[in-house]
Amino acid sequence: MKHTAPEGYTSVAPWVVTDDTGALLDFVAGAFGGEELARVPVEDGTIGHGEIRLGDTVVLAFDRRPDWPVMPSLLRIYVPDADAAMAAAVAHGAQVITEVSDSAWGDRGGRVRDPFGNIWWVMSRVEEVAPDTAWQRMLEPQYAESMRTAQETLDAALSGRESGISSAPLRPAD
Repeated sequence: MKHTAPEGYTSVAPWVVTDDTGALLDFVAGAFGGEELARVPVEDGTIGHGEIRLGDTVVLAFDRRPDWPVMPSLLRIYVPDADAAMAAAVAHGAQVITEVSDSAWGDRGGRVRDPFGNIWWVMSRVEEVAPDTAWQRMLEPQYAESMRTAQETLDAALSGRESGISSAPLRPAD
């Protein structure tokens, strides 16, 4: 099946539902350099539709109705400099979930929770790493610790526990 999307959009687009979509659009523009494409208010004063472009992806958003559940999103963004983007996100009200570190897979990044409860993986590709090399690196203490910390901090953030759990990745059988 061929997937076609309108010009400027990808085949899959994330939706973010929040209590203040206007402030979310402002946060994404300020923290990650997003380009706002649409902010459509509706009669009741909420935002019925918003769009913001981040690189090659358009993130769609709208305000949550009071009787809907809170639905935080989990989003990954690739940026030129993860350290700088994490600092910008914090300067715009985000809270660090996972400090920036290097992964065995060639990414450098961390996680923040934005002021609306969404968790962003803020990543930079720093090197191309072959899969076999990445799996070998997972045995090295610095990369094993980075993975453990990433899992534990996310689990703690999502579960509400003071400390999270982790489980080492297992290499798939070839």
